[in-house]
Amino acid sequence: TMNMAEQLAAKIENGTAVVGIVGLGYVGLPLAHALHRGGMPVVGFDVDQRKIDAIGARENYLKHLGDEMVEDLASSDRFSATTDFGRLGECDVILIAVPTPLGAHQEPDLSYITITAEHIGRSLRPGQLVVLESTTYPRTTRDEMLPVMMKHAPESAKGLEVGRDLFVAFSPEREDPGRKDHSTSTIPKLVGGLEEHSTRLAAMVYRKGIADVVEVSSAEVAESAKLLENIFRAVNIALVNEMKTVLQRMDIDIWEVVRAASTKPFGFMPFYPGPGLGGHCIPIDPFYLTWKAKEVGCNTRFIELAGEVNTAMPHYVVDRVAWALNEQGKPVKGSRILVMGLSYKPDVDDTRESPSFELIQLLEERGADVEYSDPHIPITPRVRRHDLKMTSVDLTAENLATFDCVLVSTNHAAFDYETVAKHAKLVVDTRDAMRAHHDEMGDRIVLA
Repeated sequence: TMNMAEQLAAKIENGTAVVGIVGLGYVGLPLAHALHRGGMPVVGFDVDQRKIDAIGARENYLKHLGDEMVEDLASSDRFSATTDFGRLGECDVILIAVPTPLGAHQEPDLSYITITAEHIGRSLRPGQLVVLESTTYPRTTRDEMLPVMMKHAPESAKGLEVGRDLFVAFSPEREDPGRKDHSTSTIPKLVGGLEEHSTRLAAMVYRKGIADVVEVSSAEVAESAKLLENIFRAVNIALVNEMKTVLQRMDIDIWEVVRAASTKPFGFMPFYPGPGLGGHCIPIDPFYLTWKAKEVGCNTRFIELAGEVNTAMPHYVVDRVAWALNEQGKPVKGSRILVMGLSYKPDVDDTRESPSFELIQLLEERGADVEYSDPHIPITPRVRRHDLKMTSVDLTAENLATFDCVLVSTNHAAFDYETVAKHAKLVVDTRDAMRAHHDEMGDRIVLA
């Protein structure tokens, strides 16, 4: 008789293994689409009924991915979406793509992983493969997720053994919302199992929808690689942000300096400064390692320093706005300020951890009257720490004339920078978005 690993391998190979994906967000939905396109039957799980309804109505709630993706899925007899976690028992393979935010004290919040592990545990049966994709600290898959699954398993599944009749792996997500040159299926995928059968089976699943799957020796290597990728960005962004503040005092243009250094074909990678850090990964993930490091008696000074520099950026930007208004003889208090761009990066509607919210709050605390403009976000959503209840302002000549200062926070391609250059009284630019208009603007443009 075939053992469990061989049986599951055969099902994956011939496309009959049912793949369950928990969490139909920025990671889960494109992953569901890629594996479905690769011929797998897919069941999508989410706690949010609105997501399930939107898929049924063939409307993509993730605007940057387009409606075609959900049309493909909704019209297929190999796909269903549900809020009923009882259906996890139908799945041969379960991929977990739930959020892992930080708590109030920069500690990892694994509650979504834990709740998902409980659900999986309740309908656990022999022959299932469970893969965690949510970014987290090393050993989470082995020491946090697996024990919770086993604790909630029915009596019939209590004796399951990893590597024999249950398979568990970690494979970090590498989504970059809005990117056009890469999609889920073209970004290489790391896979590390709790043992070698788990690694091999998980890699087989991903190869159904992803061109390049890279196997590593353990779940811990895969977990750590994801953290290194994000810490690398956080530290390098902090470095140029810090350099920006120094060069600005010497009246040297950091953006021109980065472009100049970028002409070196080796040993340098361009990172650009900004008003702070946004998105799910870069502001959050490095602190997972900081937290875990304390357990093994280590300090992570690089990570904490990068965090300090990056979280200070919104304050630096607000100081530059105050300086620029002061040059025109105006106080911040009572000035009308327009923040251009609410999302954390250009051309998407993703506001997770966006520094724009903090900029608005800091300016309001100083007594400014603040509004925002963002073609991708007509009304402010409620986010983790802010509920602004604001509506986007159109960038017309008439509207621009009513503001004392325009603050460019996100450099969307959809913005009409020419109109801004013509009609704004003052522009403070944190993204070098107005470069082409410096000559005509003279002292009405200030870099921050």
